[in-house]
Amino acid sequence: MHIFWTGLLAIVALVWIIQAADIIRGAPTIPALEDSAAANDSDCPPVSILFAARDEAEKLPGALKTMLALDYPRFEIISMDDRSEDGTGAILEAAAQKDARLKPGRVDELPSGWLGKPHALQEAYERSGGEWLVFTDADVHFAPDLLRRSIALAERRGWEHMTLIARVEMFTFGEKVLMLFFALAFAMGSRPWGTSNPRSGAYMGVGAFQLVRRSAYETIGTHRRLAMEVVDDMKLGKLVKDAGLRSGVARGGDAVRVRWHAGVGNIVRGTTKNLFAVSGFRVWLTIVRVSGVLLMFVFPVIALAFTNGWGRAFDLISIGVPLIAEAGLAIEFSAPPAYALTYPIGALIFAWMMARSAIVTMWQGGVTWRGTFYPLKELRRGVV
Repeated sequence: MHIFWTGLLAIVALVWIIQAADIIRGAPTIPALEDSAAANDSDCPPVSILFAARDEAEKLPGALKTMLALDYPRFEIISMDDRSEDGTGAILEAAAQKDARLKPGRVDELPSGWLGKPHALQEAYERSGGEWLVFTDADVHFAPDLLRRSIALAERRGWEHMTLIARVEMFTFGEKVLMLFFALAFAMGSRPWGTSNPRSGAYMGVGAFQLVRRSAYETIGTHRRLAMEVVDDMKLGKLVKDAGLRSGVARGGDAVRVRWHAGVGNIVRGTTKNLFAVSGFRVWLTIVRVSGVLLMFVFPVIALAFTNGWGRAFDLISIGVPLIAEAGLAIEFSAPPAYALTYPIGALIFAWMMARSAIVTMWQGGVTWRGTFYPLKELRRGVV
């Protein structure tokens, strides 16, 4: 039995060594937006900023203010009020009266075969005219020079699609514990540094900010290809890579900020529709991922009390690599590096989130999103 556990720890340590090599080689290649020189007026093509809003009256005003304050010579904002029942529509209409660059629309009825958000974004695209499109959310805050730097970086790199890693605002202890681990798991799963490599299968799309050339967006089939895709933001990046187009990722820093969910409970509930969808609504894959999180992040910490010799050495490797990786992410997201010590707690919560998402979705027979219920059978058919 001792040989078995030592062997298992050796396998885990080997996986972590491979992961560490990949991170060390890849992470430094992700450019920082702040290092990109801002484009001059003559190098600023027309841009359309597109977002869908559903009952966003609380967060929308602050985000909209930053969008309208962008230092960019030619841009428009196409907003779609997706069947809101609060003051979202009134906020958009009032802002449009003061600034003609904002062009609001409203969806009153959702057609069959569509999720609310992809449909609203499709409607926004059909009303837009920009050479470049920015897909974002109604609660995202932009820095004034965001578009100038983003366009310049994408043009210089030859990217037809670029997503920015947003700065997630975290305030409570629980939010930092969970979100920092979430970021670590996301980075390991998506390998963002591989996105710009045409030979890599890695792809990425963050809902807070995706810049895509209009011609490229039309080449991939627009959001009609994502009509029933719950994780539409990530799958937009996938469609770009699958089409053989150039895609890239950059670190947005303070230029793109979002307050995602307030409190651990809201984060757990807010991701219920997403995490099972990430596994393509496949139970076996969810089981594999939950088991993987527990094996890679929790098991070594527990085993530390029972190991010695080679087992202890393998164990320390398996604890040290994620500890250092999460400390680096904490610095990137302006959180104290000491929060890296909490990664096993974050791992346990995240494992529960994945399991809960699958259990709730299976129990309900589908997903409720933006006030509409979507049967599991239809969602599975819509996976990209």
